[in-house]
Amino acid sequence: MTFDDPPPALPPKDRPVGLLAGAGTFPLAFAAAARRAGYRVHALGVRGHADRDLASACDGFGRVGLAKLGSAIGQFKAAGVSQVVMAGKIHKRVLFDPLVVFRLWPDWRTVHMWFTYARENRKDDTLLLAVIREFARDGLTFGSALDFAPELLVPAGPLTRRKPTKAEWGDIAFGWHLAREMGRLDVGQSVAVCDKAVLAVEAIEGTDENIRRAGALCRRGGFTVVKVAKPHQDRRFDVPTVGVETLQTLKDAGGRVLAIESERTIVLDREAFVATADRLGVAVVACSAAEIESRVAA
Repeated sequence: MTFDDPPPALPPKDRPVGLLAGAGTFPLAFAAAARRAGYRVHALGVRGHADRDLASACDGFGRVGLAKLGSAIGQFKAAGVSQVVMAGKIHKRVLFDPLVVFRLWPDWRTVHMWFTYARENRKDDTLLLAVIREFARDGLTFGSALDFAPELLVPAGPLTRRKPTKAEWGDIAFGWHLAREMGRLDVGQSVAVCDKAVLAVEAIEGTDENIRRAGALCRRGGFTVVKVAKPHQDRRFDVPTVGVETLQTLKDAGGRVLAIESERTIVLDREAFVATADRLGVAVVACSAAEIESRVAA
């Protein structure tokens, strides 16, 4: 289910929609949008990740360990859920902690998923598709949160009063192609550049840590961060997402510009996001590859 596919029909409203919730405010935004659309939402918050306020934002709520797929499947089925959406960040670095097996203590369904569907590699797409395939064994399908809340995607155009300069547009164009290639390789979604030199590339650490690393390497500041979707981004998971925290991290690190892909990036709490960007003096623009090419050629 990519951005290029037509969105599927929404499920009937006689059964609750399941929400498998990671970190951040995206799960809260999805729950609010789905309930406004008339759906009941039963959420399972991943322990150590999900926001504490999620329980009060949903019609039903439970918690589940990161490596407890059997428990998650059982809880969703008991609640009458047949379709699930993923929302929120999962901190993948925990997979590389010492004694990770003892820390997470995976159940048998997780072990089956790992050795049946995720043996080839540990890329994000591989792991998330493996989860989807394991849930499908019990008749649980996954949809996209954006099918319920398409308004979360940002349209094309500048979001802030300050616009990128001509030199900054040059850095956006330079970083755009790099970010797309990193996405194609399923490495990460963002790159930080300055004067058409690569400062940092996102991998397992996530966008905010990537920005902080760029700031440590570019002490004079003024760098640009470009965040885009993968060329064949699966709408069901890992859609590029930015929020107020991203802006504050960028400002603290010395960045000046954030370029995101229009119609394929989620902006959380857009009104507060734009107000914060204007207050911090950060230029934010949502654009497409075609617009970037025309800007640079002009």
